[in-house]
Amino acid sequence: MMLRYALQTVRDRKAGFLGAFVALLCAAALVTACGTLLETGLRGKIATERYAATPVVVSADQNVHQTTVTEKKGKTKTKHKAKPVAERAWLPAATVDTVRSVAGVARAVPELSFQAVPLVKAPGGAKPSYGHAWTSAALTPFTLAEGRAPRNGDEVVVDRELAARAGLKTGAPLTVQATGEPKTYTVSGIAQSARGDLARQNALFFGDSEAQRLAARDGQVTAIGVLPAPGADPGELAGRLRQALRSADGDGGGDGGGAQVAAGDARGPVEFLDASGARIKLVSMGGAMGGTSLLVAILVVVGTFALSVQQRYRELALLRAIAATPKQLRRMIGREALLVGLAAGVAGALAGLPLAAWLHGRFVASGVVPANLERTAGIFPMFAAVGASLLGAWAAARITGRRIARIRPAEALAESAVERGRPAWIRIATGVLLLAGGAVLVAVLSALRTEPASTPVTFLAVVVFAAAVSLLGPLLVRGAAAVLAGPLRLAGPGGYLATANLRGNATRMASAVTPLALLIGMTCTVVFITPTLGDAARAQARDGVRAGWVLAAQGPGVTGGAAERIRRTPGVTAATEIVHTSVRVGLTKYGAQGVTPAGLTRTWDPGVTAGSLDGFGEKSVAVSELAADQLGLKPGSPLELALGDGTPVTLTVSAVYARGLGFGDLTLPHDLVAAHADNPLADSVLVAAEPGTGRERLAAAVAGFAGVGVLSARDADAVRAERQQAGAEINLLAMGLVLAFTAIAVVNTLAMSTSERLREFAMLRLAGAKRRQVLRMLRAEAVAVVLIGAVLGSGIALAVLTAFSVGMTGAAAPAVLPVVYVGVVGVAGLLALAATALPGRVALRVPPVEVATSR
Repeated sequence: MMLRYALQTVRDRKAGFLGAFVALLCAAALVTACGTLLETGLRGKIATERYAATPVVVSADQNVHQTTVTEKKGKTKTKHKAKPVAERAWLPAATVDTVRSVAGVARAVPELSFQAVPLVKAPGGAKPSYGHAWTSAALTPFTLAEGRAPRNGDEVVVDRELAARAGLKTGAPLTVQATGEPKTYTVSGIAQSARGDLARQNALFFGDSEAQRLAARDGQVTAIGVLPAPGADPGELAGRLRQALRSADGDGGGDGGGAQVAAGDARGPVEFLDASGARIKLVSMGGAMGGTSLLVAILVVVGTFALSVQQRYRELALLRAIAATPKQLRRMIGREALLVGLAAGVAGALAGLPLAAWLHGRFVASGVVPANLERTAGIFPMFAAVGASLLGAWAAARITGRRIARIRPAEALAESAVERGRPAWIRIATGVLLLAGGAVLVAVLSALRTEPASTPVTFLAVVVFAAAVSLLGPLLVRGAAAVLAGPLRLAGPGGYLATANLRGNATRMASAVTPLALLIGMTCTVVFITPTLGDAARAQARDGVRAGWVLAAQGPGVTGGAAERIRRTPGVTAATEIVHTSVRVGLTKYGAQGVTPAGLTRTWDPGVTAGSLDGFGEKSVAVSELAADQLGLKPGSPLELALGDGTPVTLTVSAVYARGLGFGDLTLPHDLVAAHADNPLADSVLVAAEPGTGRERLAAAVAGFAGVGVLSARDADAVRAERQQAGAEINLLAMGLVLAFTAIAVVNTLAMSTSERLREFAMLRLAGAKRRQVLRMLRAEAVAVVLIGAVLGSGIALAVLTAFSVGMTGAAAPAVLPVVYVGVVGVAGLLALAATALPGRVALRVPPVEVATSR
């Protein structure tokens, strides 16, 4: 019987259940979109391009490993963990001979892959360009469409797409910058692939000796392409190769010299290391977005169902009065929720697929995710979304219908007419506990000093505080009503009525305040978290750069020749080349930079707090205070680390410095970092000069180096600010769906709250209130709700951002941009006013007598 009644109720009260349906639909769409991103990170295929005609590829191990052995209760447990390195690891060239000796190998082709940027203006978006030896063209395969293969070190073959875009013909000159100084080559041929143009890269082919020179990796190869003999199965051949390489390595745990064997879909990650890293990033982003979305969805859905049940108190009280048992009432409410949850879950799961495609496309366009990491659209996120909708709807309905189903019929009828004076004690106690939990999270956040650790705690704290506001909302609204009573009286009778509603219907008003506070708090946190960290880092960099000028390049970097030329320029006292990378100490990743030691203290001041930079040399390392605390280091301590390509080294700590945000946690010798980086060119060169040495003299000194320019220290800071803005946009994009969902919840809740007040509006008009007075009352209520939500949301954001700033920068100085903040509150206010005024105008169109006499 209750199922039939639930169906009848949903059918007859479509408008009442519409708000819950919209909230659940948006929640299901969010879960599907985030789940799809998470699944793409876990199972997304990375298609190969260069190795398309190579069934098996042998490459170096691109991970650092750590094995721990523990003994507990007489049992030995061995755990093996691995983390990817930042730069490409290379194989010993001798591995080629081992591969050739394996049965079933028809041909083993050594591959060299290195950056090779053509310095030519071409229309369209530039793609990454890589240089190779012509003998490895068979791995794609590339064949000559025009001209001939390179015969000496002054010739190059380019792919057809680059030739068409840049207007290159055979015999044309082409200047290429690889890992050293630019060099001009003659285009000897144009190559094409039967599989079509490469989508993610351009290929330039050099003679073997020239390619080896440009790669600057003597005795090493990027990978080995294995072409099987006729009839050989690639999978079985891959197994024999692993065994042979393991034997050659003395069974040391690798595949031979740290070699790994890939076949089939595993070839893509070997070719595109950034795509492999993007998988990890997508898993992290999808998990963080999905977790935050789920918490926000629970908060919003429970609030929406609470409002829906509150609006039906009269109906539910009458059911209790005619002998419906609490169990029957709970069963009916639960089944209504399941019906709405199922419909919303299915619709939301279907809507989440194009939403995931759009979000994936935006990540690709912004460079966060490479285009060749194919989006996975499986059924698991959709099932998870439907399940979450059903579970969330049922739980929300049971929680919100708990009181009306439990109390006596007479009390139910009384509460349906007049709102309770005080929320239930359990609600207040839970709200206080959540408030205390938020305070604990803020305290924890103020002690976290790394961004990966602090970011999830930051958004969790916002949601926990918003949940506390949701439970304590009626008390907060009544307190705010007392404060706002005076200003609201200035609005006349409408303001008086608004004050009475704030006091008498605090629970209904609180249901509108909660999503507003969440929207403002979450938006301010998302928008200001990047400037808080970025501004502190820029300030440290500004204070720590003693050089008045900076060399920067529009191409891949500043060459050693340009740096040496500037050093010999009259008036220049020091020039420090800087190259960035990341290293691992154990499995922990640290941002690092390499600097040239000569004249270092004239151009750079990282705020040394222990030790000294005097005598900083090829076996030295300087560390930030954060890294020193985490690793237990001090001047003179040895530090074992893995460089960007995984090469292990042991260095001696020479200094500990305070400005780690501005310069990274580790500072190493430039030559050591550059020798193990994909791009060994300097990102920038700090130039210290005597007074009177101006930009013109410095620019003239490097005029012969293509793309190298001279910036003042202020200009360099402006470039850093632009990069920071790009990072803020990516964060906003990542959390944009959650913010959009919260904004929809604001509109949805206010529209529900207003549209169900037909009888109240009719009674006011029958009592003599004019239509414009009722509308003025609604506007005053909306303004009050916006003010309360803005104060609470701003307080949440300020507390969380301050704790984040204390932990990450050491100072309680969150970066709040006034114009942006006013814009956030203004948009939230406009949403609230529109969501109140439009349903109110529609409700007031119905004649009051007709409403009053309706059943």
